[in-house]
Amino acid sequence: VQGHEPPDPPDLGCLVQASRRLATEIAGTVPGRCKFAATRTRFRRFRVHGKFPRCLNLLETPTSGHVVFDGEDLLAPKVDLDRLRSRMGMVFQQFNLFPNMTALKNIMLPQMDVLKLSRKDAEARAMELLEKVNMTHRAHVYPNRLSGGQKQRIAIARAVAMNPKVMLFDEPTSALDPEVVHDVLDVMAGLAADGMTMVVVTHEMGFARKVADRVVFIDGGTIAADLPPGEFFSESNTNPRIRSFLEKVL
Repeated sequence: VQGHEPPDPPDLGCLVQASRRLATEIAGTVPGRCKFAATRTRFRRFRVHGKFPRCLNLLETPTSGHVVFDGEDLLAPKVDLDRLRSRMGMVFQQFNLFPNMTALKNIMLPQMDVLKLSRKDAEARAMELLEKVNMTHRAHVYPNRLSGGQKQRIAIARAVAMNPKVMLFDEPTSALDPEVVHDVLDVMAGLAADGMTMVVVTHEMGFARKVADRVVFIDGGTIAADLPPGEFFSESNTNPRIRSFLEKVL
């Protein structure tokens, strides 16, 4: 991300400042090369950590700067935003499944509408992904009969079905019961092992330590640290703000 300094009082421009180096890296990465974990923080009344992934695919519009993905600026006047978004998978906190469709059809629909796959091919791909997230036994169940963890695994499968170049996760486990968090994190760890480029805003520090290639710590609207997990979580990391944060969450 490149751009001007944020306005005062702060608004989404502060997010552009906070995200500048990270999103620049995302723009040029090859799938499998980077898995980021952005740790939680707040900037006055703005949920910087939640706004960040939404700004990367323009579900929220930054007030300044540029978001460059695959060599194209998402904020350019004539950019084909739908085409670029189709290369980004997005997983939300609240699942956002279609309530009137079964788990299977939730995964099939975007493949048929966006990728123009036949119903047969979309169903085959959906079943393959349901198996990957251990949900084949719930393929024909509607979302209101699924647990939160099951819904999130379906949402991840739906995003992966679009063959994205990058997956954006906005605190994917924050709305889940502690007992089912592990199931969702296992699915995400499997994606990382398969070579998926991921940007994960998370408060699951154990997951970040295990899976991330880089940990970006955003504090007060700016990047306070951008380190490999081994360095970020190391006892030798003497940054007082990071030490204070880790003491509270680990």
